[in-house]
Amino acid sequence: MYLTDYHTHTKLSPDGSVPLADMADAAVAAGLNELCVTDHCDLLELYGEPVDHYDWPPALEQYAQTAPRYAGKLTIRLGLEFGMAHLNPKLSRTILDRPELDFVLGSLHNLCPEKGGTDFYYVDYPDPSACYAALDDYFQSMTQLAVTDFYDVLSHIIYPLRYMDMPISLDRYHDVLDGIFRAAAERGRGIEINTWRGRTLKEWLPVLRQFKACGGEIVTIGSDAHTTDGVGKGCAQACQLLAEAGFRYLATYEKRKPVFHTL
Repeated sequence: MYLTDYHTHTKLSPDGSVPLADMADAAVAAGLNELCVTDHCDLLELYGEPVDHYDWPPALEQYAQTAPRYAGKLTIRLGLEFGMAHLNPKLSRTILDRPELDFVLGSLHNLCPEKGGTDFYYVDYPDPSACYAALDDYFQSMTQLAVTDFYDVLSHIIYPLRYMDMPISLDRYHDVLDGIFRAAAERGRGIEINTWRGRTLKEWLPVLRQFKACGGEIVTIGSDAHTTDGVGKGCAQACQLLAEAGFRYLATYEKRKPVFHTL
């Protein structure tokens, strides 16, 4: 089994504190074949303030200093978790115009600017109606992101559910997700299984089956690790889920092009 972790964060993410070398050591210890570092670039701050740039030099320097040291032991790719890219197409094109870049996770962490732009982590969810209001906004933004060229894979489709301390069904979003998945598949793009450091696994099976039914073929796997102890968590189990959903391949990326590995 080819084991990968395509969603990880280092000290260059606002919520990270670990250098890439430490994450790579953890990946080797976990038996991974490939690691992609996807530090955050969000076009909205935690409470909705707009962002007008991304500081590439530290990311490029960290990658250049680290990746060659693991040659023969671990393939390391340079990625980016790019949040709310649809809000500023001109800026998004500028940020992603880097020849060194291997992979882009298209993510949504915030309510839309019209709703305040707050990160879903800081939104209150006192009852189901508040949960569904947030999910309405989330999937509306994802619908807009899905028809852009600012991602390779749509990140953590079920992200807001992490913070909702009550059972919430995505059944009402079936048609919306069909539209999102078809848009991604038609553009040769994919989705990820985000294991949330091994905490979300079975939740992905219906999502994967729906994506496949919409013509989706590209799926990456990521732990969303921000520290070394999360690297690779749940990734082997995610491969098994992928096979159970009827997929034959796991995807990795090199210079924004998918590479397929038989499960």
